[in-house]
Parts: sequence; C-alpha cells; structure tokens
Amino acid sequence: MRSALLAIAWVSVGAAAYAQGEPAMDHGDRVIFNFIRTEIDYTPQEDGLFTWDITGWIGGDSERVWIRSEGEIEDGHTSAAEGQIFYGWNVDPFWDVLVGVRQDFEPRSTTYFAASLVGLAKYDFETEASLYLSHRGDASARLEQGFDFLLTQRLIAQPHGQLDLFAQDVPELGIGAGFAQLELGLQLRYEITRKFAPYIDAVWERKLGETSSIARQAGEDTEQATVRVGVRSWF
Repeated sequence: MRSALLAIAWVSVGAAAYAQGEPAMDHGDRVIFNFIRTEIDYTPQEDGLFTWDITGWIGGDSERVWIRSEGEIEDGHTSAAEGQIFYGWNVDPFWDVLVGVRQDFEPRSTTYFAASLVGLAKYDFETEASLYLSHRGDASARLEQGFDFLLTQRLIAQPHGQLDLFAQDVPELGIGAGFAQLELGLQLRYEITRKFAPYIDAVWERKLGETSSIARQAGEDTEQATVRVGVRSWF
C-alpha cells in the first residue's frame, strides 16, 4: 500500500512543481491542467485485486508535461506501482512525442529513461507506444491500443490491449527476452455525464515465450482472467 501511495504522490509532486515553476505556453498567460483519464477498479475475487490508472497533462496546445501513475494491489499488498513524468511536443494534430522518466516502486525500485508516441492511429485507435531503458541497462517496449465503439450516446464498448516486449532476460522479475506479456480486455461503460462513467471490464492476461516458461518452472500461472468493476472520470 505504501508503494501505491508513493507512486501517486511522486506524480502529484512533479505536477505541482511544474505548475509553480513554468510559464504558460499557448493559452495566453495561463497554464492549463487537465486529467485526461482516471480509472480505479476492483476485482471481487478470492485475493481481491485493486488497480488504478491515472493520466493527465499540464501545459498548452503544443508543449505539455504529461503525468501518469498506474499499478495494482492484490490481497492488500502492492504488487506493481509506477509513476511517469514526460515533456511532450505536439508533432501532428493527433500525435504527441513524449520524453521523460518512469519510476517503478514495485516489484522492485527501478528508474527508466522513457520515450513515447501517443495519439490516434487510423480508424480512431487510441495508441501509446513506449520505449524504456532502465538504470541497469534493461531495454523494453510497451504497446497499448484501445477503441471506443458507441452502442448508444451514453453506453460505450472499448476493446483494449497491451503488449510488453523485453530486449534481454530480467531474472529478478521473472522475465525472459522477447514478447513477455499480452493483455486483452473489453470494457463496457456508461457515461452518466461526459466526466463520470462507471464500467465493467473483462480482462485476460497471458505470459508469452520465455517469460511463460519461467513462470511454469516456478509453479506460477501463465494466464489469468478477471472481471473488474470501476469508475472512469475526467477533470
């Protein structure tokens, strides 16, 4: 739990420091602060799984500081927690290039140089492609995509996925080189207002390749399916 609070606080402190110390960019004499998305959900399974994903930015139209925190708490213990801070440039009406730092608090403390491309791909696929290089020299990549399909004006289905890739083995984390993990999900949310939407999310996770082999040798499951209930909000 302490690591979860650290991850969120780490992002919040960076946001506050930037807001106090930076000039405005493209909104006259104002710096705009915007939480793009906040997702908090819970899986009512035997161990109980609580996850969060908070993304936002501070700045103007062409340059912004992006902040993010995500992680999960299982059975009362933080199993994953990270915070990210990026400086971003709008390079196209639908795309931003981000460069910054990612700090993992769990499962082990690790600092990464990070670079991301964020935006809308063809057919309105929300896309985030990221590269990471840790202070230990480990290189990895992460690809995330999602798509909103309007069933009604308020009811929205969102298929989403994430793929993790590692350039080398990371034995301390039980990760092998190559494609390491795939996550696929389908979220169904109802927008009570444009800024508040409860949802239910069916998520399937699968370890891949050498990472899957390492998990089997350790007696761990290589795949997991969960159904999560939560809230998405914008500020």
